[in-house]
Amino acid sequence: MRHHSQENAPSLYTQAAKDAFRKLDPRVLARNPVMFVVAVGSVFTTASFLHRLVTGADAGFSGQISLWLWFTVLFANFAEALAEGRGKAQADTLRSARTDTVAHKLSSDGTVTDIPASGLVPGDRVVVEAGDMIPADGTVVEGVAAVDESAITGESAPVIRESGGDRSAVTGGTTVLSDRIVVRVTQEPGKSFLERMIALVEGAERQKTPNEIALNILLAGLTLIFMLVVVTLKPLGLYHGIDIDMVVLVALLVCLIPTTISGLLAAIGIAGMDRLLQRNVLALSGRAVEAAGDVDVLLLDKTGTITLGNRMASAFLPLPGVDAGEMTRAACLASSGDETPEGRSIVELGRSLGVSQSGLP
Repeated sequence: MRHHSQENAPSLYTQAAKDAFRKLDPRVLARNPVMFVVAVGSVFTTASFLHRLVTGADAGFSGQISLWLWFTVLFANFAEALAEGRGKAQADTLRSARTDTVAHKLSSDGTVTDIPASGLVPGDRVVVEAGDMIPADGTVVEGVAAVDESAITGESAPVIRESGGDRSAVTGGTTVLSDRIVVRVTQEPGKSFLERMIALVEGAERQKTPNEIALNILLAGLTLIFMLVVVTLKPLGLYHGIDIDMVVLVALLVCLIPTTISGLLAAIGIAGMDRLLQRNVLALSGRAVEAAGDVDVLLLDKTGTITLGNRMASAFLPLPGVDAGEMTRAACLASSGDETPEGRSIVELGRSLGVSQSGLP
């Protein structure tokens, strides 16, 4: 998921360019007072340019001002749309994972057919073997297996799921580590755990932080002050016998108001959420994004929250005076009954180092 936005950069840029024009809707622009003022100025200068073009007057200056103002508005919209698109890439990745999962559907006559997981309906039975991902939420109706649920619970140790009893429920997106089970699908279409995750990601609308709200108020205040200043220039100029072109006044206003900060403010906020999403962290508020920037130490209640659940032994390090071969064999024997990924990796590492097979499972 981390590289999704990079791999699809061209499509993100194309979609952001389209969204930049959709965001010209006055109802959308009104949420950013500074850029709304720039957009109104763009409309005015464009109308002035067209009028001078029709009447045969010199329209070069007003045309250039119009182009620059429209470029400013579209650039701000593009920056925000691009940041939003990168944030939505997380949901698209989850959706593709749901679509790409293959289910081994078990028919009533015992034959197994491979179909997309999205084609499963409640009541279907699927076969899941060691190394396979469970394609949908359901109940184990046959067999027993160790299941890695670290993707949804954060707990690295595998759990046992078997038919009957209160340990028969399995979740789509988890992985079977050993043996073979038959799962009866119970989820309704669109209500799987993975789809709920997608809805959560898509529903994580960006909320303005206190700092961003304060900065917006400051920018709006500065814009209002500069508008009053520019508006007074017209009558003052007429009083002194100088007729200042309105196009010049609009250009001056846009130069004075903080257009760059305002145009990129929303994009900066969304980019903060995107940086967290790239690390598989979902922030539901802008305050959380700001807080994450100040975090130096993170304390978690269990290691499985940040681990992959498949830690592997890499070396045996005996203490001084302890025979390395004897220690390795003792470690393998002690872990021979451990069904966790860590325990199995110790046995596999010992075998790869030539530990005697006698006594080991």
